[in-house]
Amino acid sequence: MDPEQFKAWRRHMGFSQIEAARALGISKGSVELYEAGKRRDDGRPVEIPKTVALACAAIALGITEYAGPSM
Repeated sequence: MDPEQFKAWRRHMGFSQIEAARALGISKGSVELYEAGKRRDDGRPVEIPKTVALACAAIALGITEYAGPSM
């Protein structure tokens, strides 16, 4: 997931940056960094972790909790 895809996901979900942070269990600052794609202080690139990308996909599918496989 790249920064534009992350931002598009957030907007598609109708989330503010704060709401996206809460839904993903991360800080608003992380959301800002993921959308910018680079750090403000030194311009180093910021990679969106696969765990965050997968959480975005799950939330988009309506999955908010995972209780393991059903038996």
